[in-house]
Amino acid sequence: MNIVRHDPWGFRRDLLDEVGRLFERSAEASSGATADWIPAVDIEEYADRFVLFADVPGVEPSSIEITLERGVLTLSGSREQAVENSGIERRRSERASGKFLRRFVLPDTVDGDSVTASGKHGVLEVIIPKRAQAQARKITVNH
Repeated sequence: MNIVRHDPWGFRRDLLDEVGRLFERSAEASSGATADWIPAVDIEEYADRFVLFADVPGVEPSSIEITLERGVLTLSGSREQAVENSGIERRRSERASGKFLRRFVLPDTVDGDSVTASGKHGVLEVIIPKRAQAQARKITVNH
């Protein structure tokens, strides 16, 4: 005999979670209204640099435009939709296509002239060094 737990509020909770995810996506301030999809991004901070990782599967790294202007780093590009194949009777499409855009306001501590980027296995890596004078230094107290 199997025991099935009844959760009368489970559907409501799932619905609220889904609505929350929709609002998170629509409230994404870094994309504006011009993006068709938003790549997921991780940002790491080290003592001497920031490293940004953006998931852009199916996008050729050389086709991604990266600009840094007035302290705002912008990543933009597009992923084309797969070519329609004749004879398909049913299809489920979950992968987004079209234009993407992400913007990040950088702190004054970055060295904008030394930013580098590379792409590998669908992940864009942007290295943003900090200026030398902006790095923390230890000050000794004399007696």
